[in-house]
Order: sequence, then structure tokens, then C-alpha cells
Amino acid sequence: MTGRRPVALITGASAGIGVELAHEFMTHGHELALVARRADRLNALADEIAAAGGPRPIVIPVDVGKTGAAQSIAAALAQAGAEPQYVVNNAGFGLVGEAALLSRDEQLAIIDLNARALTELSLLFVDSIARHKGGLLNVSSMAGFVPGPRSAVYYASKAYVNSLTLALRQELAPRGIRVTTLCPGPVPTEFAARAGLKKEPRRSIITQDAAKVAHDGYAGLMANKAVVVPGAVNKLIVFILRFVPHGLLLAIVGRRQSRRANATSA
Repeated sequence: MTGRRPVALITGASAGIGVELAHEFMTHGHELALVARRADRLNALADEIAAAGGPRPIVIPVDVGKTGAAQSIAAALAQAGAEPQYVVNNAGFGLVGEAALLSRDEQLAIIDLNARALTELSLLFVDSIARHKGGLLNVSSMAGFVPGPRSAVYYASKAYVNSLTLALRQELAPRGIRVTTLCPGPVPTEFAARAGLKKEPRRSIITQDAAKVAHDGYAGLMANKAVVVPGAVNKLIVFILRFVPHGLLLAIVGRRQSRRANATSA
């Protein structure tokens, strides 16, 4: 044993699903370590959690997508006398548009954050997660179940997250580690603005609130579910997708992404 106290490490904790995941873990008595680029937002969230009666979270202002970020996170945790019992890889972003026309550097940054950094953090703390009989929650998307014309790299990155997480689940089960992939549909967050959309897409039958997604993700992890898709309609869609011919699926997704871009380009 290291003598370090266990925490739930949550990346992308400055907004949206990450904030709600922080509240969800706090509500269930976990001490937190919050990671994101924006120190001011992390500190505001940490103050809010402390005011609600929980221990003030460890604040780690780091850009998770940058090389060396995982080592910086590990060092900050060690300095605070903590180590992860749970790792929640929530940080991520996407872009909407044709891959050949979008910034190549930005698209490679999607891979750096959504895939490379997530992989590094998923593996770095396996020993401490096992010591504390904890778990790994990787936030993916319904996008991970289909190819995504006009968001090609983002959709591909989420397919990677799904595949990696399910494989790690099999490998880490003998060590008593719970591993879950959380696959929400559209969620009203800052994601749309980061993706280059001028307006937040209209809510639809598959839209889920961030708090609902966080609640379902936490419950699924604690129940050691392999895949969590919040919302009954979304679950049905994911089930049906396996029976749709690839050509038709590509056409449907491409049209949807085109509508998203065109509706918000004015």
C-alpha cells in the first residue's frame, strides 16, 4: 500500500458532463481530483463542492491533450498525497465539416485528446485503481457505433474509445477493476461551439441532459456494466444500427451532419 488516499480523477471537469460527473461522484462520498485547462472554472467548481459539505477537490489545471499531461497529473496527485480509485476520461472534442477542408492540426488534436490521452490515462493508474477496487469510466458517444461523414475523425475517435474500453474490460476484470464506456447522444453543452457550430442544435427525442448522462454513467460503472447508453430511445437506436446496411447508414449520418452545419452557418 502507498498510504495515499483514494480519489476519483475526472478530466474535462470544467463544463457540461464533466461538471455533472463531479457532482455525481461527490454526492456518493468520493473525494475528487478535477482536471481541465481552465483553472478558474475548476476552482469555482471546487469551491461549490466544498460549500456543499464535501472535501475540496484537488484542482489540476492541465491541457490533457498535450504531451506530458498524464505525468503532470500523476505528479500533482502524488504531491497532494492521493491516487486514483476511479479514472473518468471525459475530456474530448469534435469538429463538424469535411475532413479534407477542416484544419489537419485540429483533427490530429482530436486524436491526441480523444484517443491518445484517454489511452494513457486509462493505463497509467491501473495499479492504484486495482488497489482500491475501483474502476475506469471512459466517456464515448453514440457516434462510436457508426462512421461519421462530416465528422469523420471525431466519430472514428469514439469508435476507438468503445473498442479500447471493451478490450480493457476483459483484460482488467481479473484484477477486480470495473470498466465501462458511456455513450450518450446529443447533450446541450459547450461541445457544439467547440465543434464550430454557431448555434446549439435544437433538442430532439435523443437529446439528454448532462445530469442524466452523469447519473447513468456513474450507476453503470458501479454496477460494472460494459456499455451505458442513456435514454430508452437511444438504446433502441443503437440496437437497430447493427441491422442497417452500411451504405444507408453513411448516407443518413452524412445528411444529419450536413443539416447541423447548414442550420448553424448563418
